[in-house]
Amino acid sequence: MSAADVVIVGAGPYGLSVAAHLRSIKGLDVRVLGEPMSFWAQHMPCGMLLRSPYVASHLSDPEGVLTLDTFQVERGARLTKPVPLSAFVDYGRWFQQKVAPDVDTRKVVRIERIAAKLKLTLDDGEQVSARRVVIATGIGHFVHRPASLNGLPSQLVSHASEHSELSCFNQKRVLVVGGGQSALESAALLHESGARVEMVIRERTVHWLGQRKWAHVWPLRQLLHAPPDVGPAVVSHLTAHPNLYRRLPREWQDRLGVRSIRPAGAAWLKPRLDPVPIRVACGVTSAVAVNGHLRVRLSDGSERHVDHVLLGTGYRVDIRRSPFLAPGLLSAIRQTNGYPHLDAGFESSARGLHFVGAPAAWSFGPLMRFVAGAAFTSRALTHRLLVQH
Repeated sequence: MSAADVVIVGAGPYGLSVAAHLRSIKGLDVRVLGEPMSFWAQHMPCGMLLRSPYVASHLSDPEGVLTLDTFQVERGARLTKPVPLSAFVDYGRWFQQKVAPDVDTRKVVRIERIAAKLKLTLDDGEQVSARRVVIATGIGHFVHRPASLNGLPSQLVSHASEHSELSCFNQKRVLVVGGGQSALESAALLHESGARVEMVIRERTVHWLGQRKWAHVWPLRQLLHAPPDVGPAVVSHLTAHPNLYRRLPREWQDRLGVRSIRPAGAAWLKPRLDPVPIRVACGVTSAVAVNGHLRVRLSDGSERHVDHVLLGTGYRVDIRRSPFLAPGLLSAIRQTNGYPHLDAGFESSARGLHFVGAPAAWSFGPLMRFVAGAAFTSRALTHRLLVQH
């Protein structure tokens, strides 16, 4: 069995940013496990653009030099805004080569406690022990599917995260379910790929971000919106400061958190969806497979006959769905609705086990659901380990 001081499980924006910071601690043995940027490359559609603004899409390193700007200079290529998914994946892999060229791409299949340490078992049977483990595996295990569409074959119903290429739906009748960025952008890309698309959204209206152009012009933008632009005007300044946000009364945190991440799409998507029928205040109540197609009944009583239903229904964090966490370890983690309770160093009640990214949102607010939260997270973890190293 090999050993390390810290093992980071996951090599996406959070895992790589945390690695960059922790490796600045002299004498600390930090190991990174995971396929770099795999979720972004394999579970998001070609042609996608990042919803987050350019300024909020940098990964984090201690000196703050490995930015998208530096990436452009080194590569001699100018990025468009919004940032294309393909460019962001390339940037993440470039960042990985700078900070963690020794990433181990093997998969972790089990994490359990053995005495004072944590033991990780890899997919080839090798075991690694560590004093601390940082879970940075993203949202892939937390896919949400409406109960009304469970049990149907993947050829007829799939989640948006199951596709990196949507051209396979050319000339197909596709019903997209959901009203957030993923659903709206998938519908636009499907239409542009030649599919016959319709959307159904539970909300009474489609929410568009950045529609009030006057609020995004200097100096009002600086007054109303923090650079990460997570949450409505003024509230975004709270979400941009997780240590302040987490000190608010729990009731306020819950209310502002929901308001900050409600289903919405970037305003630049709106004209691309003009040709796509969108039925609001409507959901899917049932679906039946008929001769290789689907008969879908909607909550307004109408029916649709389609070739495929694409679920842009997002993700619901629940660490109990993480297949690598042993039952004994899970039982030691204080949770609320599947979110671990984390202290100021992102450590759970299971000593030595830290969670970053979306699972940290209950403790630190909605910024943790976005790339922009990686900088704060990495600094907080580094501070914790510097104090205790």
